[in-house]
Formats: sequence, C-alpha cells, structure tokens
Amino acid sequence: MTRLLPFPIVSSCLLALWLLLNQAVTFGHILLGCLVALVGGRILTVLEIPSVRVRRPGIIMRLLARVTVDIVRSNLAVGRIVLGFGRWQRAPGFVEIPLDMRAPYGLASLACIITSTPGTLWVNFDAQRGALTIHVLDLVDEEEWIRTIKDRYERHLLEIFE
Repeated sequence: MTRLLPFPIVSSCLLALWLLLNQAVTFGHILLGCLVALVGGRILTVLEIPSVRVRRPGIIMRLLARVTVDIVRSNLAVGRIVLGFGRWQRAPGFVEIPLDMRAPYGLASLACIITSTPGTLWVNFDAQRGALTIHVLDLVDEEEWIRTIKDRYERHLLEIFE
C-alpha cells in the first residue's frame, strides 16, 4: 500500500483540493483527482523529503500564538507607516542574524514566520556561516531585531525540531 500511496495524507489533501477547485463531485472529477493525488504522492517520493521529528509539540501552540500576535502588531505598525503616522524618517535596512538552527524544517518554519510578518522579509541564509539576512522596513535597532528573532522564534523552533 505504501508503494501506491507513499504519502496518504498528502494524496488525500490533493484529491480534496482538486475537488474544491473544480467545485464538482462527479465521477470524472473524482477519477482525475485520484490520478493527481497518486502522481503527486509519487513526486514527493522522488524528491526524497527528509524525515522530521517533532520533539516538543506543546511548544508549537505557544509559538503559533506568539507569531499571531506579532503579525497583528506588525500589520498595525506597517499600516501607520503607510498612512504616514509616526516618525517621518524611515530607515529600511538589512540585518544579519547568526543562527544556531540547522534543521531544514525549522529553517523553513522561520522563513514562513519572518516573511508572513509585515515589514520583514527573509533575504538569504548562508548555510556555511549560519547567518540569516532579513530586510526590515523600519530599522531602528539592529541588536533588537537579532534578539527578537533568536529569542522569540529560533529558541522555540530549536526546542521543536532539534
């Protein structure tokens, strides 16, 4: 069974997505959706996705709550910048952050967190040096950004993935 469906959850999600996108549950759409689900699962096998081991799943909820609050706060801050409230001189810039994390899923999660937070953008990760470069819309204190990323996100992601 695992040869036919190596990733059954992914395949079932692909089938559900196919049916949702087509907005029809007919025999033809179910058949085509099953074909897409089977091919999609086989493609993931070819990619050789590394296995993940989540060590402390309880921290995921705490991290999710923290990220949600930070995204709302960032939305308000960027809204003030766009509407012209607050400081008149904006100083966008790049910040290089030394990371201790090397787990691919942890880095991918950090990339999603940083990029989904308005006003910040993941620019580059130098795997040799373990240095992350981000762009910040309103850079006031570079050290504060380093502390924020390391303490608020990286510390929790290290507990989850490493």
